[in-house]
Amino acid sequence: MREALRQARKAYAMEETPIGCVIVRDGKVIARGYNRRNTDKNTLAHAELTAIRKAARVTGDWRLEGCTLYVTLEPCPMCAGAIVQARITECVIGCMNPKAGCAGSVVNLLEMQGFNHRVQVRRGVLEEECSSLMTSFFRELRQRDKKGTPAS
Repeated sequence: MREALRQARKAYAMEETPIGCVIVRDGKVIARGYNRRNTDKNTLAHAELTAIRKAARVTGDWRLEGCTLYVTLEPCPMCAGAIVQARITECVIGCMNPKAGCAGSVVNLLEMQGFNHRVQVRRGVLEEECSSLMTSFFRELRQRDKKGTPAS
């Protein structure tokens, strides 16, 4: 999760929502990603999707069985669906997202019985650090908006 936090800080430095993700197989990080939606002007530029794409290239397969995905914020519906579709074995989550999270907050797509694959989920890993990063980012964003200072 510490490496996922490093990725989230890269997003923060780019004035992107600070979400970071890493995928690990056999104890080794095989892919990294961070949020780049505004930078890339792309709805799909989420940390998880970037990391899944990179992991598939590294492994040479879209099936990421045996992989653990670490993400600083609970995945959205799109990312949760991609995690299930990629057959990722485990998802480790830093902090939950009560407004849009799909690993237990709003719905739980990762452990849904009806799907052909279910993901093992661990929640609250380095929760305070992950949550603090999000809180700081949005506090700064609100302060910037109050001053009328455009984001770069």
